[in-house]
Amino acid sequence: MASLLGDHLFQFSGQGPPPSKDYFQLIVSRNKVILTSWKISVRLGCKGVAPKQQKISHHDFLQQKMLQQEVEAVFGDRILEHTKLLCQGKFDYLERLTDDILLKILANLELKDTTQLAQVSQRFREICDSEKFWEQTVRNGCAGFTRDMEGIASAMGWRKLFFTFFHTSGKKGQQ
Repeated sequence: MASLLGDHLFQFSGQGPPPSKDYFQLIVSRNKVILTSWKISVRLGCKGVAPKQQKISHHDFLQQKMLQQEVEAVFGDRILEHTKLLCQGKFDYLERLTDDILLKILANLELKDTTQLAQVSQRFREICDSEKFWEQTVRNGCAGFTRDMEGIASAMGWRKLFFTFFHTSGKKGQQ
């Protein structure tokens, strides 16, 4: 299954924790963990300083607690745990799906199932709470939806429209 993945299994970047203004990028490739940092400073001695890059094998990353602590300090516990799982060969293919594909999958589920799915992870919760999801739910599953209701949805939101006009039993498409 790992052959379905590209060269980069995971990539994340962001600014380091305060007071530092340094910028960091974490890449987990098929066989390496690459942590790159750029020193951001107005001091003359820091101008033109090349980025610092650490490349390490998956096995070595799992052994190096200092590097793990640096990743955790910059990106947080969730990113560190995800990185360690990737280094152990544990890939979460569902998490790698695009939002559009997940929305297509959600379109085939009952609303009660999507409420359970929203409890699986923060990503699924965000998708199940998104306006795109609720628009899809109303447009595709609610009997009695008319084009005139689009204006109402724009004003009050698709989720609120659903619960105000269509929700009675917890199932899509019923009134």
